Amino acid sequence: MKGKAKTLQDELHQSKPFESAEQEAILALQRTTDLIRRRFTELIGPHGISPQQYNVLRILRGARSAGTPTLDIADRMIEETPGITRLLDRLEAKHLVRRRRCPEDRRQVLCWITESGLKLLAELDRPVSETGPRYLQSLSGDEVRQLIDTLERIRGALT
Repeated sequence: MKGKAKTLQDELHQSKPFESAEQEAILALQRTTDLIRRRFTELIGPHGISPQQYNVLRILRGARSAGTPTLDIADRMIEETPGITRLLDRLEAKHLVRRRRCPEDRRQVLCWITESGLKLLAELDRPVSETGPRYLQSLSGDEVRQLIDTLERIRGALT
């Protein structure tokens, strides 16, 4: 475990205080999210996929053989992704997903993860599952639960 973290004000080399505790909290949340996203990208990047592509593969693995409509994938993404079709195009070009028009509703496109996609996720499962404990090692189990509850309340107020 590393030493005590710097304050956000120190990290940002900011000489004047924040306008409010709420502003500092929002900026700290954004800074922390960015650090976690960068570390995660470093982990999966060598496998040729982005965090958004990883998210799509996880969603499709969970769908199993039933497949998932494109719009359902977009709704289930961790980060809102306006270009879901382009994201799927890139995954299909890498032979990690396949798509087909729904025979019952030609407007709908169904997506499946391929064997190559499943193999890639299998390679990443352990390293990814180890990130949570590593990223949150400075928190106790109760503090992790409190963090989850706090973030759920914030999201609930925003939706």
